Amino acid sequence: MNALEHQLDYPFADTLPEAGRLYEVSPGVFWVRMPLPFALDHINLWLLRDELDGRQGWTIVDCGIADESIKAHWERIFEHELGGLPVLRTIVTHCHPDHLGLADWICRGGARERWNVRLWITLGEYMLGRVMAAGDGSNAGGEGAARHFARHGLADPASIDKLRNRRDYYSKLVPSMPSQFRRLREGDRVRIGANDWRIVTGYGHSPEHAALHCEAAGVLISGDMVLPRISTNVSVFDIEPEGNPLALYLESLGRYEGMPADTLVLPSHGKPFRGLQTRIAQLRAHHDARLAEVREACAERPMSAADIVPLMFKRALDIHQMTFAMGEALAHLHLLWLAGELERHEDADGVVRFALGQGAARATS
Repeated sequence: MNALEHQLDYPFADTLPEAGRLYEVSPGVFWVRMPLPFALDHINLWLLRDELDGRQGWTIVDCGIADESIKAHWERIFEHELGGLPVLRTIVTHCHPDHLGLADWICRGGARERWNVRLWITLGEYMLGRVMAAGDGSNAGGEGAARHFARHGLADPASIDKLRNRRDYYSKLVPSMPSQFRRLREGDRVRIGANDWRIVTGYGHSPEHAALHCEAAGVLISGDMVLPRISTNVSVFDIEPEGNPLALYLESLGRYEGMPADTLVLPSHGKPFRGLQTRIAQLRAHHDARLAEVREACAERPMSAADIVPLMFKRALDIHQMTFAMGEALAHLHLLWLAGELERHEDADGVVRFALGQGAARATS
C-alpha cells in the first residue's frame, strides 16, 4: 500500500471475493471480481437485488471482456449465486471492453439464453461502442491509431506496425452489441430494488461515463471515474484529435466532491473505500504535478507526446500500455495548449511538437 492509500479507509481490508462468488458490501449490493489478461489484472462488477415491473431479480452493473474464463465465472454465478432469480437489466458505466465486452451475452442470458433483457447505458457510450465493435479499428489499434501516434512522435516502426495490425483489438473483446438500449442521462433516478440511484455522468475517460450514486444507502458505484490506487486514464485519441479530455475529467470530478464524506465508493479497479474527497484531492494534485512537469519540459525545448511519455511513465511499456501512455501525455499537452500556455506546430518530419507560448514565456520570466 502506498502513502496515498494510507489516507483512505478500506472497510473490507484485504478481503476479495472468490472467483464466481458474490460478496455483499452493502444491503442488496454485491461485489464480483473478474480476471483481466492485462497489467491491470481485474475488474470489479456489481450485482444489485432488484424488482422491475413486479418481478424479483437482479441488476448487473458492468460485464467484463468477452473471454471464455469470464463466461465460465458468470455461468457459475447464474446457476448458483442468484437464488434462482433472473437478471432483469444490465447497466454498463462506459464502453471500454472490460465493462461492455459481455453485455450482449449477459443481456441474452448467457450460454443458456435464460432471459432477454435491456442494456441501460448513456447514448455517448452506446454509440462509440457500436462504432468500435463494428471492427474498423479503435482507439487502441488500426490504421487511424497508428497514424495518430506516429504524428505525435511514436517513431519505432515495429510499434507502429503492431498498432496497425491491432484493428480488431476492440471487436475481439466486444464481439457483439445489443441492437437496442435504454438511455441513461445525467440526473436520472433509477429505482433498483428499494433504493433510487442517481446517474452522475462524467467525461474525459470516456464519452459519457455513468456512475451511480445512492444517497440513502451511502454508496457510489464510481466505475473508472474515481479509482483508489491508480489514476484514471485520460487520453487524446485519433477519433477526437484536438480533444481536451483532461479539462473535462477535472471538471467532472466536481460532481463527486459534494457527496457525503462517509460514502462507500465501489470502484471498477482496486478495493472499495471511503475517503472520496481525499481521493479527489489526490487526483487533482497528481494532475497538477504532471502538468508542471510538462510545462517545464516544454519551456526547455519543443516536445512531442512521445517525448513526454518517459517523464510521466518511468517504466517499460508494452504496446497496449504505450497507447494509453501517449494518449495521456497528449491530454496534458492539450490542456496547456488549449489554455494558451503552449504553442503547437508540426515539424518538417511531420511530428507535432509543443513549446512554451510567447505570452506564457513572458509571464514566467
